[in-house]
Amino acid sequence: MTELLLSIERLMEYSYSLPFLGTVPMGKFLIAVAIFLGLNLCFWLLQQIILVQLRSFSAKTNTRFDDTVIAAVEGIRGGVYSIVSIYAALHIFTLPTWLETVSLGVFLFAVVWQVIEIAVIVIDYLASRYVRKSSDGDVTDANAETMADLIRIIARAVLWVLGGLFVLANLGVNVTSLIAGLGIGGIAVAFALQGVLSDLFASFSIYFDKPFRIGDVVTIGNDTGTVEKIGIKSTRIKTLRGEELILSNTELTTARVQNLERMQERRIADQIGITYETGRELVEAVPGIIKDVLDGIENVRFDRVHFTAFGDSALLFDFVYFIESADMVTYLDAQHEFNYRLLRAFADKGIEFAYPTQTIYSK
Repeated sequence: MTELLLSIERLMEYSYSLPFLGTVPMGKFLIAVAIFLGLNLCFWLLQQIILVQLRSFSAKTNTRFDDTVIAAVEGIRGGVYSIVSIYAALHIFTLPTWLETVSLGVFLFAVVWQVIEIAVIVIDYLASRYVRKSSDGDVTDANAETMADLIRIIARAVLWVLGGLFVLANLGVNVTSLIAGLGIGGIAVAFALQGVLSDLFASFSIYFDKPFRIGDVVTIGNDTGTVEKIGIKSTRIKTLRGEELILSNTELTTARVQNLERMQERRIADQIGITYETGRELVEAVPGIIKDVLDGIENVRFDRVHFTAFGDSALLFDFVYFIESADMVTYLDAQHEFNYRLLRAFADKGIEFAYPTQTIYSK
């Protein structure tokens, strides 16, 4: 036993000449190896313990956030553990300045890289929750995937810029001038791409505010059509006439847009006129005739009818009714049926519709 201890003691005092590190005692070398292996094992065990606890907790919940946390923990790469362990193990040696700087740079890069990957997973979860779903929780159109991908790309780019500046600053690089250069360059790019950036931010506004979605029927100005695609720069609408209307997103966020898809029913306000020669009893009967005609039509709800004015060549009646459907064909069918029935009802009563006329009296 004593001889074994003496052998180990002599081995520990033995020195090796290693590249970049010079002459290294075997004792230090073995301690460094132990630190490397121990830290790797500790990191791995800690990850497994955390994952077991998270999976146990996740089984009791219905949310996706815990699944996101599990994905983030599982996404930590073993190479990052190794780099951190190597960095810690090397610090028991006296390193050349350049090797110290390189090891610090590699260590910071690995940590920043892993933090960015975890942040992207969280951002993807938030994008899935708030961009790919509508206000009522339903999955939106496929273009929401494009917006979620765009958010992920922008977030990754911003995080890498900030991470790069962090690494350079910790390596002793003066990043003040670099930040100033990036700021000036960013302003120049913003001016050059003002229109594109305006449409880009408008697309964000459309996705988050959700004034309309793919498949909605909208009216913009004098054009009515179905939204087919919401892009990064423009939105495409298939009009009722069949052509494709392409509008910039900036124009859409400033225009008055009527979303007909969210209409539950249609309110119809109309007016008719009858001739002045109509008898008083028939004039008084007109509101009842209109009400009876509307009550007899399917999907129609009568609201009101009034004798409102003495026109230039007609006695004017205003009336309002509702089509209990947002469907355009249902509305046109009801309007079609109403016109026919009113025409027959007035003909049966001897009531004449008025049209512009002038009576000239001469002496």
